[in-house]
Amino acid sequence: MRVLGLDMGTKRIGVAVSDELGIIAQAVTTIQRESNREDLRAVCNLAREYNVDEIVVGYPRHLNGTPNEEAPAYATFGENVGGKIGVPVIFWDERLTTVAAERALLEGDLRRRKRRKVIDQVAACLILESYLTWRRNREG
Repeated sequence: MRVLGLDMGTKRIGVAVSDELGIIAQAVTTIQRESNREDLRAVCNLAREYNVDEIVVGYPRHLNGTPNEEAPAYATFGENVGGKIGVPVIFWDERLTTVAAERALLEGDLRRRKRRKVIDQVAACLILESYLTWRRNREG
């Protein structure tokens, strides 16, 4: 079961995909946001290209657990992608994933310019890894 992971942002969308067994997450690309229509087209194309069975969308929450201001728009976007592709969409708590991605890239001693290019992909990878681990543990 291949899963696509998305780290939504107002300027960029980080994309990661799992292997066919749904065990390992790998960063794929960063989509520069243009318009909802173009963003939807780009994500749908990737979902088709990788033949995904499920999509995990990072769902933004405040530290107290309440959805943040972007959450409804990201939920609508995810539902639109799932509807067009015909696969289930899971909304996954993404709190602190960008912070964790930044730390990992700093530890890897990446320069600021390079970090900016890959941070959204790394965050998408962390969201997807978290979901895949949860799913494996649930299935026992």
